[in-house]
Amino acid sequence: MSEYIENKVANSGLITISLEEFHQKGDRVLFDIKPLLWQELALKEKDFRSFIKQHDWRQYQNNFVAITCSADAIVPTWAYMLVAIALQPYVKKVIFGNLSDLERELFIDAVNLFDLNSITNKRVLVKGCGDINIPDSAFVYVSQKFVPVVKSLMFGEACSNVPLYKKAK
Repeated sequence: MSEYIENKVANSGLITISLEEFHQKGDRVLFDIKPLLWQELALKEKDFRSFIKQHDWRQYQNNFVAITCSADAIVPTWAYMLVAIALQPYVKKVIFGNLSDLERELFIDAVNLFDLNSITNKRVLVKGCGDINIPDSAFVYVSQKFVPVVKSLMFGEACSNVPLYKKAK
């Protein structure tokens, strides 16, 4: 007589969500204003505006771009705005900050598009491992978005998860 092995995880109604599914495909590029500064101290408006007009912005086509200045310099806010305006027709997204800031923003955008109705009053497991490096900020953001709607929230793998939240009965 053969014994039936029941897959309790499959029959548990547990919904597993991998944040890798929220990772937006595309190159991430850091646009640093530092090389455009006069002696890495200040921005000269005439030279900067000339650069904006002459630069080939098409090279950023379909990329995600973070604008920053890695020098401790005087950069007026309008300079970042001019770069963003020049990039806008070509890029998928542009932000002010570094590549970590950009990745955080991309995950926030993707999570905001997620249909919370699909997990309302469900037991949800947020997968902890994968092939793509997911920023901790994405896990924090997901927990804030999911807790108001889920029955319970866990982290890790189905066989060894960490309980995080359980709705009071």
